[in-house]
Amino acid sequence: MIELKNIDVVFQEKKKTIEAVKNVSLQINKGDVFGIVGYSGAGKSTLVRVINLLQRPTAGAITINQENILTLSPKKLREQRKKIGMIFQHFNLMNERSVFDNVDFSLKYSGLKKSERKAKIEKLLQLVGLEEKQEAYPSQLSGGQKQRVAIARALANDPEILLCDEATSALDPKTTGQILKLLKKLNQELGLTIVLITHEMQVVKEICNRVAVMENGRVIEEDDIVRVFSNPKEALTKDFIRTAAHIDQALQTIIEHPTLTNLKENEELVELSYVGEQTSEPLIAQLFSKYHVITNILYGDVEIVQQVPIGRLIVVLSGEEKQREKAREYLEKQQVKITTLQAKVQLQEKRAFQVI
Repeated sequence: MIELKNIDVVFQEKKKTIEAVKNVSLQINKGDVFGIVGYSGAGKSTLVRVINLLQRPTAGAITINQENILTLSPKKLREQRKKIGMIFQHFNLMNERSVFDNVDFSLKYSGLKKSERKAKIEKLLQLVGLEEKQEAYPSQLSGGQKQRVAIARALANDPEILLCDEATSALDPKTTGQILKLLKKLNQELGLTIVLITHEMQVVKEICNRVAVMENGRVIEEDDIVRVFSNPKEALTKDFIRTAAHIDQALQTIIEHPTLTNLKENEELVELSYVGEQTSEPLIAQLFSKYHVITNILYGDVEIVQQVPIGRLIVVLSGEEKQREKAREYLEKQQVKITTLQAKVQLQEKRAFQVI
């Protein structure tokens, strides 16, 4: 549905050249909830604005529904943009207009009769859960309600694509969850293709089926969300995922309690990660019954990503070295990824000592 090919965006600021987007190619299919994640300055917001030509690329091609939109006349481009809704971090509502009038503004040139517009706006406000707020003004709304108005406005012209540029960044966690649930509902019920820009991998995990990770204007990793979460390739992707899964936070807590990391002979600290059916297998019990290796669980978490369980454990394995090696081989045959953490613990302890 959306194909970006070799996109570059270059800005000139005084005597300085800024390469905001560098040779990015992406394929976004109809019905996708496609996440683009990266830290501030990664180029993700510039890239999403390329999709509706709010930002023209310096080089590259943009194809939507097999049509090169860079070649469209101004009139056809305006028609194309009606098929692409957009919501922003700060809502961009008109404070002097009511909720009803904010949505109605998008229908100004729709050609609909007043009665038709009224019926459509009421239906949209009902869809986003604001049917009782149509006469209210933005100053009377919560952040989540303001974003719902912005979503209703973005849907006014029956778009096929919804671009969300940090749409939940100004919201608290509970409200973020509600807005993500609404976006998922719109994707499923209306068949909307959603492109979601964020710096939070937790947001991506909640609703996206595919994700691209950006750094310094480039896409460094892109794949199905389950594969990215279960087996990230790039250091930045791993950082995002470990933060979302609270693994590093858990490890830091463990490090701060020396009794947990003061390992004895024949003990090792490891992280176990596994996907899908392995989460329901009694792996820990098997280590003791088969190999006499005791597993002391210091941290455990199972999360559901696109209906697939992904589990992570931080454990101390205790037992004779040969038995631990056999236990490792068994776990690997069960497709459990094993990461030794002792080196990380020592590095963290060294850094803590240097700070003191």
